[in-house]
Amino acid sequence: MIRRGLARLARPLFLARSLFWDEVRCPGCGRVAPAVPDLESSLCPDCRLALAPREGAACPGCGQVSDMPPELPQALPVLCPACQESPRPWGRLLCWGAYEGRLRELILAYKFEARLDLGRQLQECLLAAFERGAGTFPELCACELVVPVPLHPRRLSWRGFNQSRELARLLARRRGLPIRQEALVRVRRTVPQMELDRARRAENIRGAFAASPEVLAGRTALLVDDIMTTGSTLEECARMMRAAGAAQVHVLVLARA
Repeated sequence: MIRRGLARLARPLFLARSLFWDEVRCPGCGRVAPAVPDLESSLCPDCRLALAPREGAACPGCGQVSDMPPELPQALPVLCPACQESPRPWGRLLCWGAYEGRLRELILAYKFEARLDLGRQLQECLLAAFERGAGTFPELCACELVVPVPLHPRRLSWRGFNQSRELARLLARRRGLPIRQEALVRVRRTVPQMELDRARRAENIRGAFAASPEVLAGRTALLVDDIMTTGSTLEECARMMRAAGAAQVHVLVLARA
């Protein structure tokens, strides 16, 4: 299994430059376009537009975008009816965009095809989601450590990397926060959540994680994952972290399904 994971990582990365020095190939769609030396992003204009942050006020509990018309802005996003009735086990949840279109394509390619050349673009989106959220909710600035949602060791050896940890690296570096993977470990192998319906996901993930009181007690943690679907995995992680003594847990995801 380890050999298979290494083989996936050793797979040649998608060609970023064409045969001509004055052209680049967009890592998102593969289109060749003129190089722009002073532009940080290597994505083409269409892909950059497709990755623009979503519009609308999002529920700070689950990330669901409100149907409120844009001409009626709120002073602060408020909890949706579902989160008011059944509060989530975390403080705030932030996400960059909906799990659809180009963002979904890039996440799937990065995660399952070892397209590590897409990592920087996705890291930038995750960082921007946090910075935007911190401007609205100052309590997010109290985060003291970053905790990626862990993979089971067998899944990690197969994939070769934990996408949540890799996506969090830029944020951690810019914010000066340590990534503490040992704060949360996966102790039970489960069926991939994406293979289950909504009703079975919570049962499938229950008891799959263990949290460290030595790392978390009295501290505010930022829990990071790539995708939130029903939220069952994140809820289980946050509950275990709070049970281990975390003062607060906030959640940051790249995409919300």
